[in-house]
Amino acid sequence: MSSEAAGPILVVESDRRLGEAIAAQLIADGFSVELASTAEHARVLARASAPALAVLGSLEAPLGALALLREIRQADPGQLTGPWERTLPAILVGADAHELDVLRAFEAGADDFLARPATYLELRARLRAVLRRSASAPRRRRLIEVGALTIDTRAHTVSVDGREVHLRRMEFELLVYLAREPEQVCAKSELLRAVWGYRSGGSTRTVDSHASRLRRKLAGDGGVQRWVISVWGVGYRLI
Repeated sequence: MSSEAAGPILVVESDRRLGEAIAAQLIADGFSVELASTAEHARVLARASAPALAVLGSLEAPLGALALLREIRQADPGQLTGPWERTLPAILVGADAHELDVLRAFEAGADDFLARPATYLELRARLRAVLRRSASAPRRRRLIEVGALTIDTRAHTVSVDGREVHLRRMEFELLVYLAREPEQVCAKSELLRAVWGYRSGGSTRTVDSHASRLRRKLAGDGGVQRWVISVWGVGYRLI
């Protein structure tokens, strides 16, 4: 991870090819990157990884990048399990540099605005400048606690009764999503969209296999597999 950022760079871009290109260039420059193609997936990644900065590009309806930025700025600062930190630095990448578009971006709380077409070098320069300005801003600790289960979303650590549980990335993101509403049943289709970023389709076996591994790891050797509950014909919940 780049020493310039205390967390990953969250890139939100509905054009998957463009998003992957930006992510690849940032990674080559030493940044850690999380890539989302929908607002729903961006919320999951933000909750799980506590990003240092968001790059908001194009987003398909019903929630555009400008509306997502407003959502970030209106986040409740006292809600530790919410996806957003209100002070999250954000660069909005717009379709053009029309004066009204730029004004709306800054009124919504953008730290910078970049018009398309833009080069990666310009994006990187503006990104580094925003990171420098925000480096001294305090960041709150991100803990989610459900009974004996504790999740530290900044450190990416999980423990049960003080026992550390080692999870892979997607297992961790699935757990964080379920932990937001511990007793709410989440449909497999919802989990595929929110955690894996699928817009449609996708194999429910992906969810099943990750849930099964997550259940075993949380239980530990010889423990009761009680955390990740399968609701037949629907999906999963955390208890």
